[in-house]
Amino acid sequence: MVKRVVRVRRVYEPPRPDDGFRVLVDRIWPRGLAKDAAALDDWAKDAAPSTELRRWYGHVPERFEEFARRYRAELEAPGPQVALARLRALAEADRLTLLTATKDLDHAHTRVLARVVDGSRSGGAAGTGPGSG
Repeated sequence: MVKRVVRVRRVYEPPRPDDGFRVLVDRIWPRGLAKDAAALDDWAKDAAPSTELRRWYGHVPERFEEFARRYRAELEAPGPQVALARLRALAEADRLTLLTATKDLDHAHTRVLARVVDGSRSGGAAGTGPGSG
């Protein structure tokens, strides 16, 4: 199995030379960010949680584990599977940085998504450790 390098960062942070391929994984465009200033390589909306799940979660840390479980289930649908395959291919080819507007990276969907993409498990904690942002 190929070890994929997947990082998680906020989209508002300036790009770093070691970011590799930069992909926004939010369903909606980040507030106050000009598209030309985002320094993105791609925008994978289909890899983001559904609007319904995002609203239910509301970034309440006590709901994170249940949110992660529901989000992993959503990622099994055909649309997200196509997006996941692309993200995995990008991570195998180069370093991949998943970007989000979320302030709390420890309780963000990108934490779950990074684990799914890098193959280290199907969710939970990941992608926010050293070198992740």
